[in-house]
Amino acid sequence: MFRPNDGYDQQAMFDSTSWMSPKTCEKLMKSWAPIFYEHVFRQIDEAPFSVLYGDTGKPNFPVNILLSLEYIKHMRDCNDLDILDDYHFDYLVNYAVGNRTLGEKSLGERTIYNFRERVYRYSVDNPGKDDILFGQFIKLVCDFAKAANLSLGEQRTDTTLFMSNIKKAGRISLAYDVLAKAVKAIPADKLTGNLSAVLDSGFKNKVLYRMKGQDTDSRLAMLLQLCQEALVVLETVSEPSGSDALSVVRRFLSEQATTDPETGKLAPKSKKEIPSGSLQSAYDGDATFRRKGDVSQSGYALELSETCAKNNPFQLITDYTVKPNNTSDEEMLRGRIQKIRENTGCTDMYVDGGFHSDGVHQIASENGINIHLTNMSGTEPTKKLPVTAFEIDGDTKVILKCPAGHVPIRAGVSGGQSSAHFSHETCGGCELKEQCHSKSQRKDSVVRINLKAIDAGRIRAEMKEHLVENTSMRAGIEGTNSAMKRKGQNKLSVRGVSKCAVVSGLKATAQNIKRMIRFMQGGYKPKPKDAPLKGVFVPVTA
Repeated sequence: MFRPNDGYDQQAMFDSTSWMSPKTCEKLMKSWAPIFYEHVFRQIDEAPFSVLYGDTGKPNFPVNILLSLEYIKHMRDCNDLDILDDYHFDYLVNYAVGNRTLGEKSLGERTIYNFRERVYRYSVDNPGKDDILFGQFIKLVCDFAKAANLSLGEQRTDTTLFMSNIKKAGRISLAYDVLAKAVKAIPADKLTGNLSAVLDSGFKNKVLYRMKGQDTDSRLAMLLQLCQEALVVLETVSEPSGSDALSVVRRFLSEQATTDPETGKLAPKSKKEIPSGSLQSAYDGDATFRRKGDVSQSGYALELSETCAKNNPFQLITDYTVKPNNTSDEEMLRGRIQKIRENTGCTDMYVDGGFHSDGVHQIASENGINIHLTNMSGTEPTKKLPVTAFEIDGDTKVILKCPAGHVPIRAGVSGGQSSAHFSHETCGGCELKEQCHSKSQRKDSVVRINLKAIDAGRIRAEMKEHLVENTSMRAGIEGTNSAMKRKGQNKLSVRGVSKCAVVSGLKATAQNIKRMIRFMQGGYKPKPKDAPLKGVFVPVTA
């Protein structure tokens, strides 16, 4: 049964501070605990968490304490046993979560696990409803911004790759894991002789560790054949315990194997035929594969947005989302722009070229957000004159003048192109003829420019004009990605996109809390108004 914890303002009869020396109390008041208590614990809204509990039974352990402990755990990057010890014996932690007497409320390990499981289960069972943890995240962002007088208008966005609790596995290792999972799900009385041998300790060593390079294909084919045999047996098993293994082995075979038309046996597909969304682990069906720059990884992608206004004493993470890592950057941003605008009132977003697309710019424009790029994907045309050399109407996309200043005989827009017609005499004697887009026709010369090229040329010109400023505004989020990974984001201890989203959200919230505490303790120095942009080359003239 849900019961809110709203009695923390009442003074405890045996308040531990009553026997502390004045100097000890003074140190306590200067620590992080009172700041956390005032700006985090007291601001947690427990009402949305009532859906996690029934209407009858024993009252729940206070949600604001459990959630606060989750935040503190990720601030310290410690495990559950450590945070339990801190709760029972660390007075700073007790003060932060509203307990004024050490040992006042006992907390069991199972209580933490049950709360976390309820949150996970709710996020899986209610995909269309508001994320209750994200709601607390946004509430704290707004409270911190108001308390520290931070501007939320200018923001920057980036993505980073991370792994769930899976191992980096090649095809042989993955095939063995799938096979072992399938065999363990089959009742002992239905195992064939071949499948029984899979459970022997020597089978794994023989397949994975005593294999020569030239035997790779034959061993993989053998494992695929055994997976097929296990699949046939599993399809006759009606027990629910085997349903997950059944779906995993079916998916694995459909992605990794093809049937030889002559022999009817399974053969491994070539690596090029295997999609990036293929199964990466027998125990995490949501993880995918992606290569980003020089980094290739199996797992997920985390999108982070944070403030970047120059006058802010510190920056806050304002949005996060987790997707399988084969989701493109621009697709992730397209799905978040409206939410970012609604939650924070963002007006300017600084991103790199991976986020550039017509869809991103359109949705951003519809929501009143200006996209600032530090670079663009694709290559800039070099053989011809740049599109921006032509004078083109910004609204109609009609070509008004050529780079040499000549007015076309006629011009218009049709079929996704802007075209302009010039006389043969005009183009024939032009000194820019070899670089121009014009082509000679029977009656005249015509210039045809794709409308997307016009938009891209305009964006490139704007980007070059503000390159130094845009790069400076965006660069800081790389530090946020690094800080998250130093606190465990690089490889999480959970599996599945829902659990990874929950843990990533807790870590993002913990980062904001740490920054707020540092600010309240006077840790951020004001930046000089005329200071050069950090990390950006500024040319010095004589």
